[in-house]
Amino acid sequence: MEKQSRLLCSELCVQRRLYEVTLNCAILAWKDIQIAKKHTGRAIYGAVKAGSSCVPVCEIIAVQEKDDDTPCKNTGKWQKVPQSPADPCQHAFTVFYVERTRQHCWWCSNVTFHCSDHSLCLLWVQTIREQLALLTNRPKSLLVYINPYGGKQRGKQIYDHKVAPIFSRASISTDVIVTERANHARDHLKTEADLKKYDGVVCVGGDGMFSEIMHGLVSRTQQEAGVDENSMEETLMPCGLRIGIIPAGSTDCICYATVGSNDPVTSALHIIVGDSQAMDICSVHNEDRFLRYSVSLLGYGFYGDVLTDSERKRWMGPARYDISGVKTFLSHRYYEGTVSFLPAEGNLGSPRDKMQCRTGCSVCRQSSSDKLVSKNEDSVSDAECQDTWTVIRGKFLAINAASMSCACPRSPKGLSPSAHLADGTTDLILVRKCSRLDFLRHLLRHTNKDDQFDHSFVEVYRVKQFRFSPRYQECDSEVDLRESGVTGKRFLSQICREHRACGCMPSQSNWNCDGEILPHTAIQVR
Repeated sequence: MEKQSRLLCSELCVQRRLYEVTLNCAILAWKDIQIAKKHTGRAIYGAVKAGSSCVPVCEIIAVQEKDDDTPCKNTGKWQKVPQSPADPCQHAFTVFYVERTRQHCWWCSNVTFHCSDHSLCLLWVQTIREQLALLTNRPKSLLVYINPYGGKQRGKQIYDHKVAPIFSRASISTDVIVTERANHARDHLKTEADLKKYDGVVCVGGDGMFSEIMHGLVSRTQQEAGVDENSMEETLMPCGLRIGIIPAGSTDCICYATVGSNDPVTSALHIIVGDSQAMDICSVHNEDRFLRYSVSLLGYGFYGDVLTDSERKRWMGPARYDISGVKTFLSHRYYEGTVSFLPAEGNLGSPRDKMQCRTGCSVCRQSSSDKLVSKNEDSVSDAECQDTWTVIRGKFLAINAASMSCACPRSPKGLSPSAHLADGTTDLILVRKCSRLDFLRHLLRHTNKDDQFDHSFVEVYRVKQFRFSPRYQECDSEVDLRESGVTGKRFLSQICREHRACGCMPSQSNWNCDGEILPHTAIQVR
């Protein structure tokens, strides 16, 4: 590898010790001169390493000249005290940078370099800033939406105390909007926001807030490109703006699955350094009508019932999910229907291959290459696709489609640990009717390292499209019942024959789409 040429090299003081500090296009490094001299001629790598530190330039947050303010002992007030001309370290600058800690968390650390020459101090500050200016992937202006009601209602406090100071230090300008109602951010993005002013959009909230902003951006992009969202044959246009997530919700599943942590400071630092991750988006339709987009979980049965029940208990905060989960588990409802899906083919792996998606994932990279190649080839006709569809009928406790691992603090591996973020597929998980004890075993495996798919009643497939039709189709009016040749009384009696405990076992569940309830149960997803 070609060695980077030095931009600067000086002897500077750090905590009253003399260091050799060097800067090139990629690395800022400082080495304790005394330790280096002590071990000159020895092959003691550990000793030299102990006195050396380095930071990639791409992980430097900011650099600023330091004013040496000292408290006056007589008055107790802060006053600037002039340094003695004999002091060799009367000028200083501080470099703020990313420090990695445990559990994928990042922290904003800093180091202060002292020198006697003010012009040298300014040269270092100017040179480092010039190198940071060359990092074009970093945002300079952001549009921030804060949900003050999500999670424990601490969104604004988290942003003001933990995130805003870091953005300010990194010289990122922000326009902050505190949402006042549901879908406030979505509507503002679709119609009012001047997106040309910004390098990205940041949501401070949970998965619901991210979904709201994602819907606003994606819908506006399709409108400007003339794409009909109601058509399943249309190819969606990718958004030009990135979305950053500052976790402040109940589960923060999307943030946890992409960053590996639900720490607000970690997310803010990822935004500052310009990290980005492509993500798959599923479009959900009912016949010829577009319903919603999904990026994490589509759940029917158990997770749909949990969300439906928890919506009646929003006043309880995040605890409502635990109570609704226990209640839904004890009810042990199953639902009949037909699942049809188009299996993923090629080198897209398997939901059980234990290959976790990471930065530079080979599966996602291969999928992106295949998409570029397919643009120059003729698309497969609908008639040809029909032959490859798989149809499964049965009674299901849960039907889940995971477009990502859906990991969260309570389920570190997620619903589908090997799901990929940008491979153009979703993992379809079918949990057939079983005993309460077996279903409990399946749920408990989400919290440990055991294979949650290793049950006879659980099936998992990696798919590109799927459809679901409940056994008892939705009827919007009595006219629909008459047209189907079944009276309302006969229709209800048919359900009662199948479910002996009439009234306790409804014929249909609801779809949980990224924390929102869909109005229809018969859906098509691509």
